Amino acid sequence: MKFTSFLKDKILLIVMYLLAIASIEILLLAYNIGIIVKLYVAIILILVLFIALFIEYKKKNKFYKQLKENMNELGEKYLISEIVKTPSFIEGKILKETINDLGKSMLENVNYYKNIQEDYKEYIELWIHEVKIPIAASKLIIENNKTEVAKSIEEELDKVENYTEQALFYARSNAVEKDYIITKTNLKSLVNGAILKNKNTLINEKIAIELKELDSEVYTDSKWATFIINQIIQNSIKYSKEQDKKIEIYAKPKNDKVVLYIKDNGIGIKKGEITRVFEKGFTGENGRIIGKKSTGIGLYLCKKLCDKLGLGLELNSEKDIGTEVRLIFPKNSYTNFK
Repeated sequence: MKFTSFLKDKILLIVMYLLAIASIEILLLAYNIGIIVKLYVAIILILVLFIALFIEYKKKNKFYKQLKENMNELGEKYLISEIVKTPSFIEGKILKETINDLGKSMLENVNYYKNIQEDYKEYIELWIHEVKIPIAASKLIIENNKTEVAKSIEEELDKVENYTEQALFYARSNAVEKDYIITKTNLKSLVNGAILKNKNTLINEKIAIELKELDSEVYTDSKWATFIINQIIQNSIKYSKEQDKKIEIYAKPKNDKVVLYIKDNGIGIKKGEITRVFEKGFTGENGRIIGKKSTGIGLYLCKKLCDKLGLGLELNSEKDIGTEVRLIFPKNSYTNFK
């Protein structure tokens, strides 16, 4: 707050005060008082006015400057009322009380919508678990009635199961730390778990899987890591070529990390789209191909989960050549949650 701006705001007070001084000086004319005394009275009154204004300015400027600095430093600005001290002047006290009321109202609204979101999340999780029961029952019926039609139905049921699992992990993705257990895990078991989820599709699509150098030990949560690998494998299946389909999976140690490579020889991704594949809802040119409809959620969810779990996720691709995804695991048990 500039001093000149402060004075402009006080212009009415200053004018009224100067008029009062002028009135006093006019009254003094009726008395036999020397000019020195009259000037002294006027100067003293003007000095008192400007000293009072300057003190008021310094007090208010300090408060508003501190308020602005705190606002700039705070990430969650609605918590400003918790750190701002109550000032000594009345306008500042009113402002502080107003900020307190706004903060309380904001927190009440946040908690209200947070509870609504939590209720919805719990419903989605319950619904998904309920849906899994008829899916499992349907697969059991198919297992006892092997026909070509049944095989096709089973493949479609696998897709439904994968989509329900994706919805479940999406619902839990904002609170990964509440459902995350770090254990020493063999990469081969994680990869095999993801492949097993896609065995029917891999067989029907005649996609060759080549596994090698997967005996590395990493620290991660097997459930979440298997889901991420599963999503990547599903993408490789979805965007495979018509012939000579192949997915290569291997691992290499690198300093204090282990890098899991998942490579395919599919249709690849356009150069200009590679930087956007982790964006929510981005489908690109491949997502519009008939029979390969994409939601743009799979890789977005993988990236979101990797960021939260302290894993790295990188992707390279070349159109009509294939795609390589690198999943980077820590070798130790220390993980940063975000």
